[in-house]
Amino acid sequence: MIQFSLHERLSQSKALLAPGAYDALSALLVEQAGFEAIYMSGASISYTQLGRPDIGLVSSTQVADIIGRVRDRVKIPLIVDADTGFGNALNVQHTVRLFERMGANALQLEDQTAPKRCGHLAGKELVATSEMVGKIKAAVDARSSEQTLIIARTDAIAVDGFEHALERAEQYRLAGADILFVEAPQAIDQMQAICQAFPGTPLLANMVEGGKTPLLTADQLSDMGFRLVIAPGSMVRVHAFIAQQFLQSLKANGTTALFRDRMLDFKQINELLGLPDLMDQGAHYEMRGQEAAE
Repeated sequence: MIQFSLHERLSQSKALLAPGAYDALSALLVEQAGFEAIYMSGASISYTQLGRPDIGLVSSTQVADIIGRVRDRVKIPLIVDADTGFGNALNVQHTVRLFERMGANALQLEDQTAPKRCGHLAGKELVATSEMVGKIKAAVDARSSEQTLIIARTDAIAVDGFEHALERAEQYRLAGADILFVEAPQAIDQMQAICQAFPGTPLLANMVEGGKTPLLTADQLSDMGFRLVIAPGSMVRVHAFIAQQFLQSLKANGTTALFRDRMLDFKQINELLGLPDLMDQGAHYEMRGQEAAE
């Protein structure tokens, strides 16, 4: 059972901070750390599942499969990066129904042409505003529950400038988007202007290390007016950094012992994954089976 409504949570003054996850283990770590929601990052899925950058290589079925495995393991809400919806308005409807059925509680759609690129990469192109408006309306019509939120992202700052991005975001709000995501503002004054332009509408802030947007704390972003803060690729970047160090040490020294204090051992990883509970459950059902056979 989902522990709270995302819609209700985003009406609070304190921003919801959602770390990025990309598989069941990373999602479990987010939940066990006490976070209220998970952001399923398309970029992190591309990094980890394909070993490639975020340039539109991941398919809707790949993402849906990961959503299903994550939902089977965690209870907290899943905010899912649905890229461009993987096609036109009809594809968007298929994606919304599929992702919602697999366990998504919010879907993010963006206004780039296909193949899309990471919001902090150069060389992006946009679909017409009217096409994106149609996609948002299609998404709203396709969802089976109003509790499934639609996030509309515009990448217009990098393509057509800041004012045009605000104009697009307003059209997306009127089309029925529940949350607005103006991607890659380049200064704090732009971030403040976004919040001033859309009072009363939940706004998303994307924190990307080395990206175009200033890195601020969740409290600073809350005070500014943002209600949803994501750190989509941070965990995978941490993992890659540590893994590089570990592999270099293993190659140089021929042993994992030098990293012993920076890893979970066999018992610890199994405890984290819930092995004791699973063994107890297995024993319980084995006993019930024996009782039924007597």
